[in-house]
Amino acid sequence: MSIRKESPDRRSFLKRSSAVLTGAAASALTPAAAAQNLAGEAWERVYGAGFTAYGERSRFEQPVVRHVFRPYGDLAPGSGAALSPIESLEGIITPSSLHNIRSHSGTPDIDPKRHQLILHGLVARPVKLSIESLSRYPMVTRTHFLECSGNSNRALAPQPLQVPAGSLHGNMSCSEWTGIPLRLLLEEAGVLPQAKWLLAEGADSAHMSRSVPMEKALDDALVAIYQNGERLRPEQGYPVRLLLPGWEGNMNVKWLRRLKATAEPMHTKDETSKYTDLLPDGRAMQFTFEMGVKSVITRPSSTMALARGAVYEISGLAWSGAGRIRRVEVSADGGTSWTDAALTGQERPKSFVRFRLPWEWKGTETLLQSRATDEKGQVQPARREWLSQYSPGNTYHNNSIVTWAVGADGSVKHVYA
Repeated sequence: MSIRKESPDRRSFLKRSSAVLTGAAASALTPAAAAQNLAGEAWERVYGAGFTAYGERSRFEQPVVRHVFRPYGDLAPGSGAALSPIESLEGIITPSSLHNIRSHSGTPDIDPKRHQLILHGLVARPVKLSIESLSRYPMVTRTHFLECSGNSNRALAPQPLQVPAGSLHGNMSCSEWTGIPLRLLLEEAGVLPQAKWLLAEGADSAHMSRSVPMEKALDDALVAIYQNGERLRPEQGYPVRLLLPGWEGNMNVKWLRRLKATAEPMHTKDETSKYTDLLPDGRAMQFTFEMGVKSVITRPSSTMALARGAVYEISGLAWSGAGRIRRVEVSADGGTSWTDAALTGQERPKSFVRFRLPWEWKGTETLLQSRATDEKGQVQPARREWLSQYSPGNTYHNNSIVTWAVGADGSVKHVYA
C-alpha cells in the first residue's frame, strides 16, 4: 500500500492507469474483433431520439439518487432531509436535481406573480418587492456551498453506520448562485444605525425564521433567484431565497418573504429549540453560524469494493465557512503519516474544493483519512478532539475527520478512529 505524491509521480500514475486499462481491453478482444463489435452495437444501427424541451439524464444513471430521510413518514412527507449522493458525483458543482434538501414543513407551491419580499422594521423607507421587480436589479454570480449544521450527525451514532458516504455526509451541496447583493436592498431601504440584526422569514407553512447579524447582511449575503443558471428549484427556495455564504444552512432561509431590521436577535423557535450546540457542562452555545473546515473522501468510501493490486485515485471534497481551502492531506495509515493532495477550485472562497491523489492499493488493510486546512489556518479536527468539546447529545457542526477502512478483501467500511 502506498500513496504517491503529485509530481512527477502523478504522471507515472496516469501512465500506469492507461497501461492497466489498455491491457485489459487488449486481453478481452483482438483489434479486428473489437472493431467489428463496435460497428455492430444496436444504437449504431438506428436513428437516435429526438429533441426534448427539458433535458434528462441517461436511463443508465437512474440509480444515482438522493438519500431521503422522512422521520415522520407519511404523516409529514415534506419534513426531513434528502442528502446528496456525493459518492457518485464529480467536480465541485452539485447538479440541481441532486442538491441536498432540508425542510421542516415541505415545499410550498408559490406563484411568483403573487409572492413579495418585504424589507421593514428599523429602516427609513420600507420596501415591498415583487419577483419581477427584483429581476431588474443588478445581479452577481458566485459559487458557494450550503451545508446543514446537522450534516454528519449520523456519523455520531454509537456504532459506525455502514451506508454510502452521501448518506452520512451528504447534507451539503455546492452551486452557482445568482442574485442581488443584500447590501444593495438594505441601502435602498435606508437601514437605521440602531439596526444590528435582521429577522429573515420564509413563506413555508412553518414560517422558518432566523436572526442574522447586520454585519453579515452587509458583507457577502445574496438574495438569490437563480441556481446553476436557471431559476431556483422549488425545493431550493423558489422564487427567492437568502444566501449567507459559509454559514449554517438553516440560516439561508428559503422562500424568503420578509426581512425585518431589528436592534436585537429575535430568538425564534428555530434558533433556540434547535440549532444550538450542547456543551459538556449542560449549557448550550447559540449563534455558532460559521461552518467549520471539513473534508471527506468520496472515492473510495464506505460500501464500495476494491480490486487488489489496482491503481486508484483517492478523491473527495473539502470546504470551509471561513473562506478558501489551502491544503488537504490524505493518510493511508490512520493518521500516522500524511501526503498533500492536488486541489481543484481552491481559488473560490466558501466553495467546494475537489482533492485528488494517486494511490496503489496492494491488498493490505488500510485506514483512509483526509484532513483540510483553510486560509485562516484552521485545521479539521480529529474525531476525539471534536467529541471532547461537546456533550454526547450534541448533533450539530460535526466537522471531524472521517475514516474509511479498506479490508484485505477490498471491502470499504466506515470506522471510528
